[in-house]
Amino acid sequence: MKKNRWMAGLALCCMALLTSAPTQAQELVNGQLWMDTEGNHINAHGGNIIQYGDTYYWYGENRPYRGFTTEAGVGVYSSKDLKTWKNEGIALAVSEEAGHDIERGCIMERPKVLYNAKTQKFVMLFHLELKGRGYEAARVAFAESDSPTGPFRFIRSTRVNAGIWPFNMDKKAQQAAQQTDARKWKEWWTLAWRKEVEKGMYLWRDFAGGQMSRDMTVFIDDDGKAYHITSSQENLTLLVSELTDDFLDFTGKYNMVAPGGQNEAPCLMKHDGTYWLICSGCTGWAPNEARMFSAPSIWGPWKQLPSPFVGTATGYRNMPANKTFGAQGTYIFPMNGKPTFMADIWNDRHLSQSLHLWLPIEFDSEGVPVINWATTPF
Repeated sequence: MKKNRWMAGLALCCMALLTSAPTQAQELVNGQLWMDTEGNHINAHGGNIIQYGDTYYWYGENRPYRGFTTEAGVGVYSSKDLKTWKNEGIALAVSEEAGHDIERGCIMERPKVLYNAKTQKFVMLFHLELKGRGYEAARVAFAESDSPTGPFRFIRSTRVNAGIWPFNMDKKAQQAAQQTDARKWKEWWTLAWRKEVEKGMYLWRDFAGGQMSRDMTVFIDDDGKAYHITSSQENLTLLVSELTDDFLDFTGKYNMVAPGGQNEAPCLMKHDGTYWLICSGCTGWAPNEARMFSAPSIWGPWKQLPSPFVGTATGYRNMPANKTFGAQGTYIFPMNGKPTFMADIWNDRHLSQSLHLWLPIEFDSEGVPVINWATTPF
């Protein structure tokens, strides 16, 4: 009995030493499960990373293992080296109040956090769908915190730029948009319908109440100005909107990118004075070929280029470049100074188990982005 007790005590001591030992940095392998310091897969999807001081913070959708709606909120993880991630919990929790915009059972997607140096606040924007209404609401929501890990305070949700014409529509184009009528088009995807979309049919339909906002990202330019980029007008047109100095509202200045092009999951970066926008098509949870646009100014003119994804994948199910290696983009972040394409490999049966894909972005001899498969992000 004494021997057994001694052996049990020794085992407990060994376990204590093991659990108290510092966690070693893991090798992040694209297309595989990425574990946090507690040994759980990192449940942060559709989000972004910011650096504050000597620490990185990774925000994302905390997805349920089963089901689709948001049951917890927006999660946050922290790291000193971009490899070892500690779960800091829920940065913005759902509300238990019936009828609240972020009531449990709503849909909170694509959360992005910015640090505002002027107000010294952390500001979160995300795509919000109200509980029980599917994807009808199509709103952008704002939250704010004094700390990078939260708790964030929900402020409000809204449609975008109500009653305001885009920056890149002149009087003639505005008049043409006002002659359209979305109610009469029962059949979509015809040539005539597409021409009406390009005129601004859905822009005009939603003009008074504000434009739809679904898949979205954020971007801070060199001058400190911040922008909200979102898939709008039934996911047919991208909007680039300027945010106010506190990042909590819109200034009213915005433009349309690729009207009728059906782009979502926007990711924006700036390199050598050129703005690059990488998006996906709209095929639900299934991967598709990425699209890329460039412009000399945030306000355009934007031109479309071929997909930046090239080469043959040797990782996740050998998904080819023309399927974005099986993933959909969420953000572009400078990993150790090199722009890196952050993406999700969606698992629509168990969303919390969706995989992460981080790929370094290279530039060819003409300065055009090129993305090859890489086993690890670093």
